[in-house]
Amino acid sequence: MIREIYEQPEALRETLARYVANGYFRPDTCDPVREWLSHTTAILIAASGSSRHAGLTAEILIEDLSGIPVDVEYASEYAYRPDTEPKDTPVMVISQSGETSDTLAALRKANRLGHRTLAVTNVPSSRMSIEASASFATVAGRELAVPATKSFTTQLLNIYLLALLASESRGTLDRTQIETRLSELSRVPFLVAAQLDRWYQRVQSISQQFREFKSVLFLGRGPHYPIAREGALKLKESAYVHAEGYPSGELKHGPNALVGDDTALVFLATVDRRNPDSLQRYTRVLHLLEDMVKQGASIIAVANVGDRAVEAMTPYTITVDEAAEPELLFCEVVPLQLLAYVMAVDRGIDVDRPRNLSKAVLVD
Repeated sequence: MIREIYEQPEALRETLARYVANGYFRPDTCDPVREWLSHTTAILIAASGSSRHAGLTAEILIEDLSGIPVDVEYASEYAYRPDTEPKDTPVMVISQSGETSDTLAALRKANRLGHRTLAVTNVPSSRMSIEASASFATVAGRELAVPATKSFTTQLLNIYLLALLASESRGTLDRTQIETRLSELSRVPFLVAAQLDRWYQRVQSISQQFREFKSVLFLGRGPHYPIAREGALKLKESAYVHAEGYPSGELKHGPNALVGDDTALVFLATVDRRNPDSLQRYTRVLHLLEDMVKQGASIIAVANVGDRAVEAMTPYTITVDEAAEPELLFCEVVPLQLLAYVMAVDRGIDVDRPRNLSKAVLVD
């Protein structure tokens, strides 16, 4: 798992090179995705596990950038529900292996009912990639550890590229704006590589203070909420610690009753200060963080380098370099992967082979 966490910069570089060249989308690899997007009025996504968290990120990014409504279903539910989607609604499935049984059933249902389908997988030769109308493969390389790390971050990259292609299709961003965002995205492999050692050392220094907690709630707003869910899943499957991910604003609507001696909080408190929406979300996160400090909660925060406001409220802060908000998602999830890894190792767990789990769920 730790090797694959460290392979993420290269996986991100390889995936980006597959779809972007000379500052814009490569026609040979992106035109099939453009065709899948053509004339769409809505998108349905079916996925499970970490892939579904990538789908939830897609919902936010695609809707915010293009205005196309997106619905995200558990693949295991969509495959067995009556079809109520208009036939012109394209369906996307997301799966690391491209063989997950529920997701493959969802794809086959969509194909049978006449929907245009798109498969985001890490295996171009998988059944999903072959059977879908179009393939939008990641280039993470073989992933051996059961917990998804590099396959998830490359899915995030493809999801953001898809959101930009959707904005191109809808005309909500012009070419110059898309080129600017692609240029920012090209920095992600370098951002992650430059900070990996710092994150690893920082996580090792704070994990001992949290190893005895029986439950952890991960909190994030907007596009950071799916990352909170992914952080919680990593901790559950790697370290066997109960964890849940919530939108930060939902904490006081029930889950706060759990916060106490046995339950800690992880706040995603990064901010893109050039983005008014990001600043507004960040302000609300700060208010909640302040309330939780007064309540006496034990808190880990992921925040920008030099954020004195956050650092003043918790000594357990993991810092990330300034970046545009979509790029911050990559810089948040990797420290959460490292947190799960370190806590698992500290607890004597074989993190590559967690109990009761397999790399791909091939049977229901």
